[in-house]
Amino acid sequence: MSLLAAAGAGADNAAMPKSSQTAVIDGEIVDLDLSAEMRTSFLEYAYSVIYSRALPDARDGLKPVQRRILFQMDRMGLRPDRPHVKCSRVVGDVMGKLHPHGDVAIYEALVRLAQPFTMRLPLVDGHGNFGSLDDGPAAARYTEARLAAPALALTADIDEDTVDFSPNYDYTLTEPEILPAAFPNLLVNGASGIAVGMATNMPPHNLIEVVGAARHLLEHPEASLEDLMAFVPGPDLPAGGMIVGLEGIREAYRTGRGKFLTRATAQIESIGPRRKGIVFTELPYMVGPEKVIARIKEAVTSKKLQGITDVNDLTDRKNGTRLVIGIKNGYNPEAVLAQLYRHTPLEDSFGINNVCLVEGQPRTLGLRELLEVFVRHRLTVVTRRTRFRLGKRRERAHLVDGLLIAILDIDEVIALIRSSEDAATARERLQQVFDLTEPQASYILELQLRRLTKFSVIELEKEREELAREIEALEAILADEVLLRRVVSRELAAVAEEFGTPRRTVLLEAPGAGAAGDQAPAGSQAAGPGATGPGASAAALSLTASASRDTPLTIPDGPCRVLLSTTGLVARLAGQDPVARTGGRQAHDALVSQVAATVRGRVGAVTDTGRLVLLEVVSTAEIPRLEGAASLAGGTPVRQLVDITPEERVVGLVPLGAPGQGPAAAPIVLATAAGVVKRVKPGDEPRNAQAWEVISLAEGDRVVHASTASDSDFLALISSDAQLLRFSAARVRPQGRGAGGMAGISLREGARVIAAGVVPEELVAEAVVVSVAGARGALPGTGGGSAKVTPLDRYPVKGRATGGVRTHRFLRGEDELVAAWVGVGPARAVGSGGQAVALPEPDERRDGSGAPLPGPLAGIG
Repeated sequence: MSLLAAAGAGADNAAMPKSSQTAVIDGEIVDLDLSAEMRTSFLEYAYSVIYSRALPDARDGLKPVQRRILFQMDRMGLRPDRPHVKCSRVVGDVMGKLHPHGDVAIYEALVRLAQPFTMRLPLVDGHGNFGSLDDGPAAARYTEARLAAPALALTADIDEDTVDFSPNYDYTLTEPEILPAAFPNLLVNGASGIAVGMATNMPPHNLIEVVGAARHLLEHPEASLEDLMAFVPGPDLPAGGMIVGLEGIREAYRTGRGKFLTRATAQIESIGPRRKGIVFTELPYMVGPEKVIARIKEAVTSKKLQGITDVNDLTDRKNGTRLVIGIKNGYNPEAVLAQLYRHTPLEDSFGINNVCLVEGQPRTLGLRELLEVFVRHRLTVVTRRTRFRLGKRRERAHLVDGLLIAILDIDEVIALIRSSEDAATARERLQQVFDLTEPQASYILELQLRRLTKFSVIELEKEREELAREIEALEAILADEVLLRRVVSRELAAVAEEFGTPRRTVLLEAPGAGAAGDQAPAGSQAAGPGATGPGASAAALSLTASASRDTPLTIPDGPCRVLLSTTGLVARLAGQDPVARTGGRQAHDALVSQVAATVRGRVGAVTDTGRLVLLEVVSTAEIPRLEGAASLAGGTPVRQLVDITPEERVVGLVPLGAPGQGPAAAPIVLATAAGVVKRVKPGDEPRNAQAWEVISLAEGDRVVHASTASDSDFLALISSDAQLLRFSAARVRPQGRGAGGMAGISLREGARVIAAGVVPEELVAEAVVVSVAGARGALPGTGGGSAKVTPLDRYPVKGRATGGVRTHRFLRGEDELVAAWVGVGPARAVGSGGQAVALPEPDERRDGSGAPLPGPLAGIG
């Protein structure tokens, strides 16, 4: 009222012209002072808007129209176990009986109570199109509704004198002034509204957390704000997302006013071959995908956003929110994400203004005050309910006592009634003869004859004992405030257990907030420094931290080395120094290929079908260099970066000339399972193509090796029947893309090439041959076999298209080579789980037998 009084004083002080107007009152025309009439009417209007329309009550968290909707639906019997009814019927009943305003306003309030993206705990179960964040609902004649289960907790016990009722607008019915409210609905579902001279804007919270704080306040009435914030660390928004900056929330919990930032939850994923994208799975509170897309288009058009190729809204009811934003190659996804947060509603601010009605007066309350108002209300409700139930139990016990007296002398009672002239006389005589009260005598007169049995006496005695126990318990609650608070606390716990859900919103301290981890509230689910919530994974937090304004927008160019592992992972290392080995004692992966390139350049991925597919180096994951070694655990599956069929397999990487910088230096060399070799002419690449054939394969043939080879290098081919052929690469004439190659090794019937390698002339002394023998037809992974490591210089140089020399002598049970590798050592072998598999010491005998392996191999590199 002080605000309204101030408004009136402001009207007095305003320099309003002295004027008057005429009005008709009771058939007479009278003059009224215009300034006084405007002041009075404005104050009446302001009070009506504040008290009857815009602001929620702090006790049940509802505005009058919301309270009337829930109460009327309860009176209509629209409970969760009943069928839905048309919303038009609900709106009509509410408007005709309780709320004399427009049907549009009533329906809008009904729709809001049913929207899961608006309410943290929806109170209406809607059936039909109740709208979305971007579209409005269907008309009331098309939608149906009934009460949701949590709404029953708000209206429970309303008929047990728990709240006061007042007449409706035409004094024909009564309506509750407040609902009993078994949980703190104002904090759980929040509120928003604009009144005259004031507004309210309260975020939703988690039911379990709020109930925990209320129960703590019940048990410890002197609890501090910090104690309560240990239970309620911050808002919990229906759509999830992230809240960045908790200081504004703490200020709002202290004073009732504050501000925080909400962010969409993002992940950087591979959305196609050679393409990265940002995928948003949770959006800020009350922000829809269409609004985000529209702002992104505006920002791209105005050049505020760069590096975005497209935006796709893949949101549906089955998979939830999924907004995919494509990133141009060469752009840093973390920097683009920071731009999106800065220029679009993907990062939005929420201003907390906890204005609500307390005893009819608008007040701004902090967290502790809001909980105190609810706790007082709930204590009052339970007290009144207990008194009501105690009165009912006492009335029933009084009637049972009279009934037992009558049954003991039932024959005399019947004779007395039969001899009476009318019911009034019988009632008086019963009171006089048996010393009964008027209610007891009236109840006996209305008694049914079937109750006059011996069994009924037993039932009545049991009922009297039960009533005595209930009366004693109810009297104890009224006599002991501690017991009363325990009853309220148990009921709150039951509501939280029935309707509570885990936290959805991640809470993050603002960047540079200091020791945020020390400030994370107790009782929250800490997921990192200053973060709470089930979605606060380490990846999400690191992504949030990295999406800073200091991150360069484009990925800087520079020399690097692109690596391909035996399990199909691809990654890049800064610098062009070769990686000599991988792994160590920990799980690792062996390398199939490593080529020198630049970050903004490209390499070719050659598949076993003879195709070369472009691979943008910038799309690969960058991994750290570890003392000359590299662990590809942070690599990306190559299938996610190149466009190949499920049946295709990448066998190697080859360098390509950067666009506009000419061809690569050495020709690409290929070896096939049928013993064919080919060197491809440098620069023989189609323009603007993403993939092309580099060899024409015969039917049934496939590529087993791809690399580069200059004229001074040596080629080595290993067949399944343990033959190895080494010859000079100069003997293979470079051919065009469409050529089919030439004979490399002469194979026996049934044999095939299983491995090949290229070794520079100056490194032949360091090269080794690894051969693994096994049984033909054995299931993969069922046996280790025997392995042998031999220096390559033990094998003589032969002519191309010859049969080679034997490289492995089979033991009993072995009839073919199941794996082989040739290259500059040391060689590394890995198992199916990435674990290192020890290879035997080098054997100088080129045709010796192998040593047993401790387990099956998945790859050699």
